[in-house]
Amino acid sequence: SWWRAGSSGSRLSRARVADVREAQVDEAATLAVARAALRTARPRVVILDVRLPDGSGLDLAREVVADGAPSRPRIVIMSASVLPAERQAALDAGCDAFLAKPFRPADLVSLLTDWLATAA
Repeated sequence: SWWRAGSSGSRLSRARVADVREAQVDEAATLAVARAALRTARPRVVILDVRLPDGSGLDLAREVVADGAPSRPRIVIMSASVLPAERQAALDAGCDAFLAKPFRPADLVSLLTDWLATAA
């Protein structure tokens, strides 16, 4: 299961790697909905937008990392900002990857594929 909060529209279904293409993707439009979903869901990857209508995806990333779960999900943060400080803030929050928007869907698929290969 993959999970994302923020901008909608998944192109994972076009991926060449079956584990990515067939992934279940659940979406939440707000930070509050994302927090509620993560209380019960155990996704492998969380894809967050930095700017959500009711807060920052960075706050949720920090919460996921602070939870200390041994098998915490990998965190991808997306942002329209390409400033080095924004990227560093994401890494400092515990995010595993940063994607600057707009990004090519192939970049996300490549990242997820690489993570699947190292998890095996």
